[in-house]
Amino acid sequence: MTHTPDDTYSGHVTAGGPAGVRELPDLTIRKLEVGGFGNNAYLLTCRATGAQLLVDAAAEPERLLELVATGGGGLDAVVTTHQHHDHVGALAEVVAATGARTIAGADDADALPVPVAERVGQDDTVSVGDVTLDVVHLRGHTPGSIALAYADPAPGGHTHLFTGDSLFPGGVGNTKNPGQSFDSLIEDVTTRVFDVYDDDTWFYPGHGDDSTLGAERPHLDEWRARGW
Repeated sequence: MTHTPDDTYSGHVTAGGPAGVRELPDLTIRKLEVGGFGNNAYLLTCRATGAQLLVDAAAEPERLLELVATGGGGLDAVVTTHQHHDHVGALAEVVAATGARTIAGADDADALPVPVAERVGQDDTVSVGDVTLDVVHLRGHTPGSIALAYADPAPGGHTHLFTGDSLFPGGVGNTKNPGQSFDSLIEDVTTRVFDVYDDDTWFYPGHGDDSTLGAERPHLDEWRARGW
């Protein structure tokens, strides 16, 4: 049976509002906006096992723990896409409350407010129950920024990519501060994202609405020319 994409999920959530929920055959994705910077947190639930993984415990730990509870129970892991304070504000409290293992890019791990159990990089994988996600190391916004790619194996399924602050609708993440590099980020986003994944790939950024690589690909040259 061909999998029909879930057309009730828009990728748009609001401050204080309910989570957006996307049901895939093997994985449920819940998106919640938290904190004063409009951060997105994503709860991934393996439908076969009930295991759960949170992408970015950014803020509002009470709401994040409520989100975990709506998924059916405990939290197995928290993946932090990068070290910036607005993405780790609730990390210590969520980990203390759940006992979840901590995962982050190797080059950002020492900057996190909790010990990191699993340091990952390009070509590594992260598992939640029966679901496996590929780690994509995207340098430039921070040294250890990572994205997670889930290739939906169902007929008609496509890749789902959690990009942190490295890729947004309309451009790559901020590279204007000391230590950041637009050249590094646009190179990695080009060669490790756009050159690898097809136009049907849906991506979930660290702030704001989702998009697809197909919608953004025509603008890559424009981004390079403007330098941001």
